[in-house]
Amino acid sequence: MNILLLLVPISLVLLGIAIGSFVWAVRRGQFDDLDTPAIDILRDEPLPAPRDDATETRDAD
Repeated sequence: MNILLLLVPISLVLLGIAIGSFVWAVRRGQFDDLDTPAIDILRDEPLPAPRDDATETRDAD
């Protein structure tokens, strides 16, 4: 029965760490896009590089 005096505070500390980790992950945006990373691994071709508008305006001049 005395072991409960040790296990209950340990379990509350672990629960607090788990809740804190979950809140930290949500605030950092870990759950914002769940679909795209799973699809990216199936693509054969790399994504095209984003166009740089600054170089295009220099080329046109």
